[in-house]
Amino acid sequence: MNIFMGIMVPFLGTAAGAAGVFFLKGEINSLTQKLLLGFASGVMVAASVWSLLIPAMEMSEGMGKLAFIPAAAGFLAGILFLLLMDHCVPHLHLDQEEPEGPEKPRKSLAKSTMLVLAVTMHNIPEGMAVGAIFVGLLSGGSEITLTAAFALSIGIAIQNFPEGAIISLPLRSEKGMNRLRAFFYGAASGIVEPLAGALVLIASHYLVPILPVLLSFAAGAMLYVVVEELIPETSRGRHSNLGTIGFAVGFVLMMALDVAFG
Repeated sequence: MNIFMGIMVPFLGTAAGAAGVFFLKGEINSLTQKLLLGFASGVMVAASVWSLLIPAMEMSEGMGKLAFIPAAAGFLAGILFLLLMDHCVPHLHLDQEEPEGPEKPRKSLAKSTMLVLAVTMHNIPEGMAVGAIFVGLLSGGSEITLTAAFALSIGIAIQNFPEGAIISLPLRSEKGMNRLRAFFYGAASGIVEPLAGALVLIASHYLVPILPVLLSFAAGAMLYVVVEELIPETSRGRHSNLGTIGFAVGFVLMMALDVAFG
């Protein structure tokens, strides 16, 4: 039951944010959006370091000075995985008119669908991260505790809240969707998280031996999203310092969650 709740918490964060479409009339203004995207970036960076990369290296400490190798390999594989997805999956980022990915599928998909695909791509590594840390918990190692696993899950849920709102509100105001459908699209972008987490858990028997690589893989994929998409979005235009403030708050909050409950 604890594990089921752990992998579902991030999705609930996305759904709660998407529900903002029922209470807010317009979409989030650009200044608030910068602040929220910066916050999400800070949470993801801190989670990648304290919840994923450090435990990965602790699990490999038997390798001595080479304990960084599994973490480095997994990290680079996670970056490459998201890079390939960026090129292979048609998607559209917020505040952009030109979609990315293969040209032929782009012509047959609605913009709303490609918006959701963009957020879904972000959520896959987050779901994998939650699944991987619960695999680490089940493996019985002392590096990961139940509270540490839930700290990561809750931290990702907190940063998913603004993501859910940022996807559902523009669909309502710009695309003319009704509130229920906009909520569905926003919430649906997060359903991939428990699915990815569940797949990792199902394969846990095979993944325990490479758990350090898996944890760092999720960290690399998450940091790809931060560096390639979230931070550039917060830096665009005026008042980019709001993104920096949001980043600092998110980083400190996630760091505190992990250290206090780890």
